[in-house]
Amino acid sequence: MKITVLSGRSLIGRPRRHSGLGFVLIPLVLGCFGLAPVAQAVGPDTDGSIPGSNNGEGIGVLVNRTTGIWNTGTGFEALSHLTAGNQNTATGLRALTNDTNGGFNTASGVFSLFSNTSGFFNSATGAYSLANNVSGTHNTANGYASLYRNTDDDNTATGFAALYHNTTGNNNTATGSQALFSNTIGGGNTASGEFALFSNTTGSTNTANGLAALEFNTAGDNNTATGTAALLLNVTGSRNTASGVQALFGNIAGNNNTAYGYKALLDNTADNNTAYGYDALLGNTSGTQNTALGVEALVDNTIGNDNTATGFGALPHNISGNDNTADGHNALFTNTIGDNNTAVGQYALGSNTMGDNNTATGYHALFLNQTGGNNTAFGYQALNDNITGSANTAIGDFALFNDNAGFNNTAIGSGALLNNTTGFSNIALGREAGFGVSTADHVICIGTGGANVTFGCFIGNIYSNVQPSVGTDPDYVTINSSGRLGRANVSSRRYKHDIQRMDKASEALFALKPVSFRYNKEYDATQTLAFGLIAEEVAEVAPDLVGHNPKGEPESVRYEQINAMLLNEFLKEHRKVEQQEATIAELKKEIETVVAQVKGQAAQIQKVSAQVEANKPEPKVVANNP
Repeated sequence: MKITVLSGRSLIGRPRRHSGLGFVLIPLVLGCFGLAPVAQAVGPDTDGSIPGSNNGEGIGVLVNRTTGIWNTGTGFEALSHLTAGNQNTATGLRALTNDTNGGFNTASGVFSLFSNTSGFFNSATGAYSLANNVSGTHNTANGYASLYRNTDDDNTATGFAALYHNTTGNNNTATGSQALFSNTIGGGNTASGEFALFSNTTGSTNTANGLAALEFNTAGDNNTATGTAALLLNVTGSRNTASGVQALFGNIAGNNNTAYGYKALLDNTADNNTAYGYDALLGNTSGTQNTALGVEALVDNTIGNDNTATGFGALPHNISGNDNTADGHNALFTNTIGDNNTAVGQYALGSNTMGDNNTATGYHALFLNQTGGNNTAFGYQALNDNITGSANTAIGDFALFNDNAGFNNTAIGSGALLNNTTGFSNIALGREAGFGVSTADHVICIGTGGANVTFGCFIGNIYSNVQPSVGTDPDYVTINSSGRLGRANVSSRRYKHDIQRMDKASEALFALKPVSFRYNKEYDATQTLAFGLIAEEVAEVAPDLVGHNPKGEPESVRYEQINAMLLNEFLKEHRKVEQQEATIAELKKEIETVVAQVKGQAAQIQKVSAQVEANKPEPKVVANNP
């Protein structure tokens, strides 16, 4: 008996969406019939029951059966070569015609399971479905020419020419016209949709759901595509997941990418990117390790790496910037090449283009920043107007709001340093602290608005807090040239060493030259007359009484030390006075003694004088007669 052998050529040319596909197939089908001569000695026209609980209807049906049981053949030469196979069902021209020992197969359609000889548990529905299967088992083919070239096991094909070229690939599932059409040895693939995994040949463990999903994949493995044209152009890329129309559409060889949403990662060719949302990472080509969550997030990114964008329009215009994080609607909206920025909040760092190392948290935080770097803004519209300023820190609503070019400023508190524009190296702590600072630099404001005075220091709630230096508790505060504050009024021996009596050291006071003066207007707007000493003059005669600035220049006079020196001089003079008083007291005693003696002598003299007077002879009167 001569049997028909199918042509080794493909019954179907590559039907790539041509309306003339039927015109290609029909001549081939007719050619098959032309190549199949009329069988010789095909046997009688079987009609009805056949021994062994078999049933056949048609010319040459089950004519070679020997021990096979429970087989049913319907159609020209259906199951014509079966000898011992059991429980096969063949319906259609030469369906299961070459089966000899295969069992539990079902073939429905012209030439379906045509070449099967010993395969088991196969089901073929549709002309030429599983036509070349010989010994493959557990295959299911539904559709014209589905699994046409298959010879292996455990494949399922549903749809016109589904898994058409599969030969030894196994565990594949194809649902849809020409799904997994070109697959040959790839295994573990699932394709659902017209042209899904159409070009796959050796790729394995891929899943494609949707029209043309993974259509051009050939050797890529472990990919999942869900949606029309998802991962359409992927060829060798592996471990990619795309869900959405045209998601990862242009990916060719990129690996480990995840795209969810319409056109997410549309043009991607690189690795390790994750995109969730409409047009997320749409233009990415070679950028890697990017994560985009939200509509148009990182939409223009092409070569930037390690970026994370969450929110509608987050980092949409980034091109080559790296290591950026944007979380919020239009966060880092205009960033193109800036690196290492973090923006959390709607429009945070919205105008940044090339500024690096910025952190913005809050609505409109660092909104106008373009090229400024190393800024930190935390709060509603913090550092909102900053454009080129760098190394600023703003924590609190409206903190450093108007700053545009200032740098090295720190503002903590709602509205802190609100009006600063170009001032730099300023520090403000507290609500609206530093409110009065705009262009000055090196100003410190704690709990007060301060003033626009360079190198000014303003601390609130001190002047109004009256605390007289009386009693045993209040103390003085000092500051040194490095800015260290401390308690001044300490005099215990615990804090001292090298203690000596001052002696003549205090005599330096006598060389000092007190003056009256007025401070320069930038330091005293009142121009009040003041009294004191000149530090440079004091340094010439008493260096220990002078304080110096970090440059070593005379800066201040230690007036509190002068008090001690004055005390020493006072004590020295006091001792002199005491000695003089003692001497005077002794002299007074001596004088008193002398006075007493003088008085005694005077008394004696008076007594003697009286006696002398008494002993004088009475004067005689002589008449002088002319």
